[in-house]
Amino acid sequence: MPVYSEKVMEHFMNPRNVGEIEDADGIGEEGNPVCGDLMTFYIKVKDNRLSDIKFKTFGCGAAIAVSSMVSEMAMGKTLEEARKITPALVAKELEGLPKNKYHCSNLGAQALNKAIDDYLRKQGVKVKTKRRRKDEQE
Repeated sequence: MPVYSEKVMEHFMNPRNVGEIEDADGIGEEGNPVCGDLMTFYIKVKDNRLSDIKFKTFGCGAAIAVSSMVSEMAMGKTLEEARKITPALVAKELEGLPKNKYHCSNLGAQALNKAIDDYLRKQGVKVKTKRRRKDEQE
């Protein structure tokens, strides 16, 4: 059984910002078919800042802790600041994750970025997707 830091256990046992935002400005979903974790982030944006953030996560304790931590780290930040939340930063804030659970921190950061992308697209901003196949490039 993996050994988790007290901070991971705290966020798993008492996750922050759980739920759904009915009229979300942006929604991002990320999953890992290998482990079955699925994270969905909902954001509200006011004056280019994340005024509210909620998440729903189906997954292990580490996935829930990561979602909770990402939501806390992103709350109140500008979109640009929120985009700087990396998997390594999330893992550091949680005082480490077991190697076999590190992928969870990727999912949290990616789901948040997808929610921001969704918001920007709705605002008419052209968003570059990171991985495009050659046949999809403009």
